[in-house]
Amino acid sequence: MSAAVTAKLVRMANQVATAFDGQRGDAAGETAAHLKAFWSRPMREAILSHLAAGGEGLNPTVRAAVAALGRSDGSGA
Repeated sequence: MSAAVTAKLVRMANQVATAFDGQRGDAAGETAAHLKAFWSRPMREAILSHLAAGGEGLNPTVRAAVAALGRSDGSGA
């Protein structure tokens, strides 16, 4: 994916996490569930690849969520 698309995915993931950070409960788990439910396979694969490459710009909640997403079924997709 292009750098612009990756930057947009980072921004979107951070926005999702920010919404869940303000609520009670497991923000990383809720973020991961949201990404799995509402993001397409290519989007999830791109954010997983971005995390594997260092995850520049991802907030801590998104980092945990994407890591969990990757573990959820071996591929995260």
